[in-house]
Parts: sequence; structure tokens; C-alpha cells
Amino acid sequence: MKTGIAAIGLLAGSVLFLGTAQAGAVDSFSGLSGEIRISGGTAHIPVMKEAAKQIMTANPDISISIAGGGSGVGIKQVGEGIVDIGNSGRAATDAEVEKYGLKLFKWAIDGVGAAVNPGNPVTSLTKAQLKDIYSGKITNWKDLGGKDAPITVYTRDESSGTRAVFWKKALDKGDIVSSANFVVSNGAMKTAIANDPNAIGYVSVGHMDASVAGVALDGVFPTIDTVKSGEYKVARGLYSNTQGDPSGLTQLFIAYLLSPEGQRIVVQKGFVPVN
Repeated sequence: MKTGIAAIGLLAGSVLFLGTAQAGAVDSFSGLSGEIRISGGTAHIPVMKEAAKQIMTANPDISISIAGGGSGVGIKQVGEGIVDIGNSGRAATDAEVEKYGLKLFKWAIDGVGAAVNPGNPVTSLTKAQLKDIYSGKITNWKDLGGKDAPITVYTRDESSGTRAVFWKKALDKGDIVSSANFVVSNGAMKTAIANDPNAIGYVSVGHMDASVAGVALDGVFPTIDTVKSGEYKVARGLYSNTQGDPSGLTQLFIAYLLSPEGQRIVVQKGFVPVN
């Protein structure tokens, strides 16, 4: 990360930067310049973009680049020093933390819900039915009260934090049929489902909109309210990870996410705040 700040020395230490965030938020970037590079979890991107917009609009000498790639990519790239912040939709494993010297900052809670095309009348499944769909035991919507049409299964690759939580908590680590179609991001998943009347996939609750229909699991729809209440169980934290303690602009950016301003963005983008 490049920076031209005399203020860096004043910002060392996680305790101090959290206190700075509560007091200053976007104003804490005033007069600073430099670059922040971010990659990883695609669920995080709407919040990253809005936070970057707010910061860069007020501080044109600061540049923030945001890329996706999934949680595994984010953890690997920050660990290898390719980016300043690596986002993940799961907590880094103990092995990853030890290997890369990671520090984890959770700034939101998110749900992951099964979703179908809005034209599909099947919008409620039991966990057993969902597992049977993903394992290939149920292959036609008519067996679930829908039309006579083959089910098209969509999934994410194994580096995806969204996949990790869905596989663990919705599928109980069950099989995913080898014929499943792979997509690379939450946005790509939404597009695939919206364009395929026979699709089923899964997306971050924060990404759900009219283009897809969330599917109730054992009678509970995946919504912000049900995630917040704990009624909907397929949930996870959204993390920004750094290599060691963050400093300079990186430190300020994470502090901004945890500030009242940052947490308002979290809510606006459909996630549950942590503060």
C-alpha cells in the first residue's frame, strides 16, 4: 500500500484505530493520499464499493480498488501481500491464520439462502429435499410440487465462502452432484438463476432481490430479519482480513467499516451489522 501520511504513526494499534473510527469515520481520511487494494469474497462487494465511494468522493487523492475472486482468493492474496485487504465469507482457518499471520475483522453477519427463478412455484423446501436436489436424488421439479421440468443445479467453486457455509449448514456437508453448473460469484449466480426457469442455486441474503426468489428452508425464508433473529440458521460472518495488524489507510478503512457510518452501509446493502 502506498501512502503519504504523517498520520500513520498516530494510528498504530488496533485499540487506537477502533477509537478513532467511532469519532471520525470518513473524516479520518481527510488530507491523506494513497491506495488500498481489496479482493476476495463477492458477497462483500456492494459494501466495499459504497464505502470506497464515500471515502474517495471526500478524499480524491485516495484510490481504492476492489476485485472479487471468492474467499479463498482473498485470503491467499492478502497472505501473499498482493492486496492490502482480503475479504472472506468465512473465518480463516487456524492453518491459514498461522501460515499468513492473518488478523480477522468481522463487520457484518450474512445469511446464505437457496434461490430459484421467480417463475418457479416451488419456494419452500425441507432440508432433506434440498440435500436430495444437490446430491442428485431429486432431479425433476414435479417431485416437489412444481412443473414437469428437470432441475438445473448451480453451485460455486470450493474457494467460495458462500459455498462453504451453504454446504456446511444447509447441506450438512452432503454431496453436490457432479453435473452442477459452476458460477464464479453471487452476482453471476443471480444472473444464472434469473435466466434459467429450472434453476436452483444459493446466494447471499444481501444479494437477493426481485431477480431471484428465496426458498424457505424448513419453513423459514432467508431474510435479513430471520438471519438477525437467529431463526434462519444458514448464516456466517463477513470478514476483512489483513496480514498482521493493519496500518495506515488499511487500518482506517477497516475502522470505517466498523464505524456508525460503515455499519449504516452494511444495513443499506442488506446485511446485519455487528455494532
